Amino acid sequence: MTGPSQHTGKHPFVRKIESIALFTLTEDERAALHALPMQVSQFEPYQDIVREGDRPARCFALLEGIACTYKTTQGGKRQVMAYHVAGDIPDIQSLHLKVLDISIATINPCKVGFVQHDAVRALLRAFPRLGDALWRTTLIDAAMVREWMLNTGRRDAYARMAHLFCELITRFGVVGLAPDRSCEMPMIQPELADALGITPVHVNRTIRELKEAGLITLRSRRLIVHDWEGLKAAAEFDPAYLHLTDPDEI
Repeated sequence: MTGPSQHTGKHPFVRKIESIALFTLTEDERAALHALPMQVSQFEPYQDIVREGDRPARCFALLEGIACTYKTTQGGKRQVMAYHVAGDIPDIQSLHLKVLDISIATINPCKVGFVQHDAVRALLRAFPRLGDALWRTTLIDAAMVREWMLNTGRRDAYARMAHLFCELITRFGVVGLAPDRSCEMPMIQPELADALGITPVHVNRTIRELKEAGLITLRSRRLIVHDWEGLKAAAEFDPAYLHLTDPDEI
């Protein structure tokens, strides 16, 4: 693996596993995660890492940057299904599904660590509890999809945007990348529109309303939350669906 997070002194992938595991990792388990043989690749913005229809023999951990899972209609309209931050393994389901039914693309420059499926299976045979933790990540991914469905289907644009910002701050915080409740926000307005099911013009207006309410600043592709409790209230945000072992530590 690559080096640890500069902010925390611990690798984001290990922090991610620790944040959702229902047990405390042993030193041997941590060492095994660090020892996973990874082929590290750098991707430019707006590149597909994997594509719908792929039959992969490997999965990947996102080491740096932001990526998104998406699907498109035959007419080319795109729906972003999830955002991914450092530490995530967005395509872990490829261990058990022969064909991918999603595409995953970069939002900004990303560093990705590919691990062959055989190496992951060997890890899980040697450390069965890590298998439980990885299985739990897929269940949490499903919970996030359900929350996104509720967000885009039943909340207004103001609450949708606030909810997305709350989720990203929380998830960046888990891996030590949201100091003082601020984080990278490289998505441009059309990309946020694809995630929230609104137009880019509506995205612009909604961000302006959140700023005017004193909840956030969004400048130079960085999100700063000024009123965390107010933003959570606007979003009806409850981090329970993220199933963090201790969400209060972010």
